[in-house]
Amino acid sequence: MTTENKRVIIVTGASAGIGRATSIHLSETFPSPTHPEQLVLILVGRRKAELEATGSLLRQGTIVEIATGDASDEAFVSGLETTIKEAYGRLDLVFNNAGINKKSEGQFEDQDITLFREVLDVNIMGAVLFTKLAFNIMKSQTPKGGRIINNGSISATAPRPNNTSYTISKHAITGLTRSTSLDGRKYGITCSQIDIGNASTAMGNHVQSGSIQADGSTKIEPTMSADNVAKTVAFIASLGTDVDVLSLEILASGMPYVGRG
Repeated sequence: MTTENKRVIIVTGASAGIGRATSIHLSETFPSPTHPEQLVLILVGRRKAELEATGSLLRQGTIVEIATGDASDEAFVSGLETTIKEAYGRLDLVFNNAGINKKSEGQFEDQDITLFREVLDVNIMGAVLFTKLAFNIMKSQTPKGGRIINNGSISATAPRPNNTSYTISKHAITGLTRSTSLDGRKYGITCSQIDIGNASTAMGNHVQSGSIQADGSTKIEPTMSADNVAKTVAFIASLGTDVDVLSLEILASGMPYVGRG
């Protein structure tokens, strides 16, 4: 089978949570009658064993590539770009999902700046570097073009108390999404952002035991399965090149977001 008969997709942060769920749903979505190419899933993350565990859950017939490294490491991303060009010569989709949320206890003014910078570096620069990788491959392939999907958050516009680094990082993703949609237009590259609220993952499950609200009270909040996000990513990935979904919000039913909570 030639490289033209393959659909190549990168999922960053694929070792667990939304990344793992999305990888599974992508493997169940492709190939399809409208996208008959054999699926190549490149799973990116820091934990090799967990990436391999994700790979073991994918539908049989999916070609799985494990790329272990830090999404915010320029040398790692550059090396992966070269590997993809040499092995497949194309790239159809990138799901920029890798992200962290580290904060020290206390008010904003007491936050550990080292942790603050780490959140910005991983959440913003990881997405920037993989977007750059996507442009470099997608603009030169035949046919040119592709799709990028960014994992955003409703925190970008509705922040939680004392969670400034994460909020800034997701606000920046909105800027990246819109700039990518604009600058990718001449190459046939589309860009979508999915703003997520209260997905049930290791990062988001803390709200089930009580989360601090804007008025200082603590409230147990509902969560939703990460599969809902995964299905949404797979749906956008299945759309034709004539469609661009710029932004979409998906959140747990009843969570305090719309109105006064």
